[in-house]
Amino acid sequence: MPTADTHTRFERLLAWRQRHITDRQLIILLSFGIGVLAALSAFLLHQLISLIADTLTQGFDDDSINWLFLAFPMIGILLTMLFVRYVVKDNISHGITRILAAMSSKQGRLKRHNCWTSIVASAITIGFGGSVGAEAPIVLTGSAIGSNIGRLFHLDGRRLMLLVGCGATAAIAGIFKAPLAGLVFTVEVLMIDMTMSSLLPILVASVTATCTTYLLMGTESLFTVQIAEYRLMECLPAGAVLGILCGMVSLYFIRTMNLCERFFARMDNRPYLRWLVGGLTLSILILIFPSLYGEGYDSLNLLMSDDSSAWSQLMHHSLFYGSDHLLLLYVGLVVLTKVFATSATNGGGGVGGTFAPSLFVGGFGGFFFARLWNTYHIGPALAEKNFTLMGMAGVMAGVMHAPLTGIFLIAELTGGYAMLLPLMVVSICAYLTIIVFEPHSIYGIRLARQGKLLTHHTDTSILRLMNVDDIIEYEDITVQPEAQLGDIVDSISRSTKNYVPVVDAAGKLKGEIDVIRLRKVLFRIELYHHFTAAQLMTPPVTMLLHTDPMEEVMDTFERTKAHQLPVVDGDGVLKGYITRSRLYVTYRQMVADYSTE
Repeated sequence: MPTADTHTRFERLLAWRQRHITDRQLIILLSFGIGVLAALSAFLLHQLISLIADTLTQGFDDDSINWLFLAFPMIGILLTMLFVRYVVKDNISHGITRILAAMSSKQGRLKRHNCWTSIVASAITIGFGGSVGAEAPIVLTGSAIGSNIGRLFHLDGRRLMLLVGCGATAAIAGIFKAPLAGLVFTVEVLMIDMTMSSLLPILVASVTATCTTYLLMGTESLFTVQIAEYRLMECLPAGAVLGILCGMVSLYFIRTMNLCERFFARMDNRPYLRWLVGGLTLSILILIFPSLYGEGYDSLNLLMSDDSSAWSQLMHHSLFYGSDHLLLLYVGLVVLTKVFATSATNGGGGVGGTFAPSLFVGGFGGFFFARLWNTYHIGPALAEKNFTLMGMAGVMAGVMHAPLTGIFLIAELTGGYAMLLPLMVVSICAYLTIIVFEPHSIYGIRLARQGKLLTHHTDTSILRLMNVDDIIEYEDITVQPEAQLGDIVDSISRSTKNYVPVVDAAGKLKGEIDVIRLRKVLFRIELYHHFTAAQLMTPPVTMLLHTDPMEEVMDTFERTKAHQLPVVDGDGVLKGYITRSRLYVTYRQMVADYSTE
């Protein structure tokens, strides 16, 4: 626990900073530190995952079924569930969705425990075989580091969200050693708009994280693949077809994931039943298809091997061992079942993301497409490893609605841009296909249904960053229905507004008295005992709920042309009023603030 003396010293440091370091300079310095911390967090997580996985799977025979595959995933999910339930005591799943929610409704404020709890939980889940990715937990960790460092230095909401973006960028850049992909991910997925003031800190965080990872792990790419030679004009038509198929696979991925999520949500009050159903489903799938164990990057590397005989290693430890002629069937079934394995992991109580699963499904889908094409001689021969990479970009673009992230990530992972044009064709075709059926990414679909998703549409995003509590004017002068005109006049004399709310004994709004309409009787003392508030009041044009999104509030003002509208809670109790003038002044100020470079 920090002492009072420590707190005083830090306050003096903040005062010194305000005198000598500008906010822009501070953001640059903090982005550097966030880059280092996010990269260290990513390194720690991957080391923990490797340690657990290597310890558990050491000595497995390639030519036989390993029945421990039935036990390990269930144990991992159970340990994670207990950790989250009794140590964290908070929901830490859906990491990237959680960041989007914090940005749209909490101005980028993430809880302190998010700086470390996702690392522990996802390390246990994935190390024991959970079929999810480590990227979303690390993105949440990096963003939480940025958020809490910003709060430590008392930064405002706009700069806080910029540091959240720095943390997310650094996490992706650090994991994949891909600085450009980290930056583009933040723009496309987290909806951080690039201005000159935000671009530099995000670049600093991205480059810093990449360099830190280089120091810790060397400069080798995550996927050791040498791009095969190809003829561009022969590759592009097949790439366009693959892109459309990747879009359909992405739709299957998103819809199936949401369906499974709703299934497990029915068991929210029975956590051990969720664990049993999810754990058993995952364990059985891994027993049949060992490639589903963990993140699956080793399996992707096998598909991109220069030696085609390595492909058969995918079926080691499985019922398919020794049946090389069933490779195509095996790969196709893995594409279909990966989404169920991922859903069962998270639904059962594990913690992990869908970033790696989308890469996995895309890679296996691209390989399946090229292998099927070559087997049946549909056209000129295709290089399977090239199309494995293209499939990864395509499904990522579709699932995340992030075509640029798919393009740059795969280009940087392969150590060059030799396949840039084919990657662009696949990613764009996949994205154009998926948006016909699903307008939101897998991360944004939940928030979009609640009207809380930030977008690159400035007007919409500003409204979603606002909330009723920011602009409500609380009422302290009200009258009850039985109040006489004399009492009403007394209330009017103490009020600065041109209306007086009429509420009952419980505080529920019954109507409003328009001061302007009373001007003919206000000064006629002989009438003060002849009229009551119930006789003089008129019903409000409409009432706003304090939980209404600001888009709906704005629409209501436009529709009713009202100058002020009452805000009530769910029981109809008056909380206050929102005036048209304050609403528009606040809105214009936020637009100006978020447009400042």
